[in-house]
Amino acid sequence: MVFTVKEDGELLTFLLAAMPKLSRNSVKHLLKNKEVLVDGRHVTQFNQRLSPGQNVSVRSERNSGGKPSFIIYEDDEIIAIDKPAGLLSIATDNEKANTAYHMLTEYVKPRRIFIVHRLDKDTSGVLIFAKSEEVKHNLQDNWEKIILTRGYAAIVAGKPESPRGVIKSYLLETKTHLMYSSKTPGDGQEAITEYRVLKTSKAFSLLDIRLLTGRKNQIRVHMKELGFPIIGDKKYGATLNPLGRLALHAHLLEFTHPTTGKLMRFESPVPPEFTRMFSQK
Repeated sequence: MVFTVKEDGELLTFLLAAMPKLSRNSVKHLLKNKEVLVDGRHVTQFNQRLSPGQNVSVRSERNSGGKPSFIIYEDDEIIAIDKPAGLLSIATDNEKANTAYHMLTEYVKPRRIFIVHRLDKDTSGVLIFAKSEEVKHNLQDNWEKIILTRGYAAIVAGKPESPRGVIKSYLLETKTHLMYSSKTPGDGQEAITEYRVLKTSKAFSLLDIRLLTGRKNQIRVHMKELGFPIIGDKKYGATLNPLGRLALHAHLLEFTHPTTGKLMRFESPVPPEFTRMFSQK
């Protein structure tokens, strides 16, 4: 379950109001057992201060059921969600239940849910699921034609020399599942990323990024290649993590509906913790 903070306050008070069916002791138990995250980070302190715009995630199965609060659109064919940072898209060997897929599976029963694409655990933003295998294959098999815009916000270390640019390379994967970039045509999958600098500070830059192809870890690899890794991305060269999370957010997804042919546009606001880094004097 994911909740958005509307006003200043303390975490325990917020959770009691957000989940009125739970007792005070039950909520404290969730905190003690690290089942509560604020903007993707585990929090155990009862008096943790909250600010408007922050996301609070609760991972306990006792709170499942009902419509997940992260759903932003639903029809007979698809579900669009605003995935919080810290929540897996699908299960891993170590985690089966605390995933967007599992939460949606519980919600749509007895129907099934189908994965169309993924976001990394620490990447937040718009994510699409299908309600049938036919729609899933329709979307995946025609992805390059159906998807019109994939926009991301990212904070990188440093300031790119050019205010906008295009990165093109060919991505390959090591045996340890680390992606890397090659300039040799055909040496891996072609990957093209556009970026535009929105704001800068002495140490960081906020970028608007558009994917022209959709490869695994594409943005993270290309930002490392550019020499400006995404903050919080230790795997791809970052040494700074001032937000305590990967500073990457899928803020825009435009595509043609696989059944109706209608233009669908889903937006997720850039996390306030991103913009706050550039409002400080």
